[in-house]
Formats: sequence, structure tokens, C-alpha cells
Amino acid sequence: MMLIQCKNASFAYDGRSAVSGLNFTVHTGDYLCIVGENGSGKSTLIKGLLRLKMPASGSVEFGDGLRASEIGYLPQQTAVQKDFPASVYEVVLSGRLSHRGIFPFYTKEDRRAAAENMERLGVVSLRKQCYRELSGGQQQRVLLARALCATKKVLLLDEPVAGLDPLVTQELYRLIRDINKTLEITIIMVSHDVASAVRYADHILHQQNQQAFFGSAEDYERSPVGRAFLGGDRL
Repeated sequence: MMLIQCKNASFAYDGRSAVSGLNFTVHTGDYLCIVGENGSGKSTLIKGLLRLKMPASGSVEFGDGLRASEIGYLPQQTAVQKDFPASVYEVVLSGRLSHRGIFPFYTKEDRRAAAENMERLGVVSLRKQCYRELSGGQQQRVLLARALCATKKVLLLDEPVAGLDPLVTQELYRLIRDINKTLEITIIMVSHDVASAVRYADHILHQQNQQAFFGSAEDYERSPVGRAFLGGDRL
């Protein structure tokens, strides 16, 4: 079933195009990686998918009753976020804020979801630890558990393995793939790691301030733009 569809969408800042010609569809259960060089419009598209920025032309449509508030989002971490003085449990539980509406207090269901997702991501033993005292890999697991608390449909991940060592990176990739396959949660991931994108994702969207490629990971490997990037010319 269609969850997100871009129809000839373009986004601009101050009248200048940031990315254009976006025509792609994300279905339930898909695993899509968005790749491309810095400045190619990936961050702008993320804002569009989150309804934080409206298209200058074309459209971004949601299906299956999806709302922007139901997208679990894991952004790139800033130095301030890495130093956040809260417990692991508090950080994970905060993923339920979008479900609270006008009600100020967490419910039993919110706490159950936090506990389940901490178990799923292997961070239960860290429950009482301060988030800022964790390693980079542990922090990303906590943030992924937090994002899962916000959704049962779509996870939007912005460079989730940036700055992690190779072993932790592969562990996180496997966790994300397992979430996609086991929970049938749709994954949309922005990544500079093109080789791993092709290895784990089902579909690739390659941006160069416009849509340079959209299709299966297998077709991307055979495409001119895919061969150029996977050959190491621009990595």
C-alpha cells in the first residue's frame, strides 16, 4: 500500500531551487535509502517528508491514513543533543509525546511501548543511566528506540551511523533491517554509505539537486550514477 508519494515535487529556499523533479513512491514495508553528495537536497527532502517544508511545486502525498506525527524520526545528532542530561528511559519515553495530544501525562500504554522498544534495541540494562554518558553506538540505539515509540508505520533516519566505528555500524544496520522485516515498519534512510545502502536497502533514491535515480538497489548498481558512486569516484 502506498504510504508516501512525491509527484514532480520541488523545494526551494528564498526562491532558489534546492531539489526538483522528485517522482517516487514509498510503499508499506519498503526500505528506501536516499543518497547523494552534500548539498544535493537530501536534508530538504527530509523536511518535506516531515511536513516541515511545503513543496514549491508538485506534491508530497500520504496514503494509508499516515500523518506526519506518525513518522518516527531519528535526526543527525548535534553536540548539544549528545550531551543531553536525561536518563535513557526518559529519552525513550519522550518518543511518545506525539501521542499525548492535549493530555500532559504519559499513560500505561506509553510506558509499555518504551519498555518494549528498549528491550528490542537491547538497552534495558542502561535504563537508569544518563544519556550523555553512553557511547555513540549506545546513544543511537536509544534514539532508535525513541523513534520506534512514535510509530508503527515509518521510520525516517538521517545518517544514523555517522561517526560510529565499523563494527557498531554493521550492528546498527542489522538492527534496522530486522525492524523492517520483523515489524514490517517502512524505513527511509539518508546515508553517505552507498555500499551499505545497496547491501541493505530494497530501493535507492539518488539526488543531485534533482532526481538522478529511483529504483531497486540491483538496478542502481547497474546504472551509470550507481557505478560511479560505488566505484569510489566520489565517496
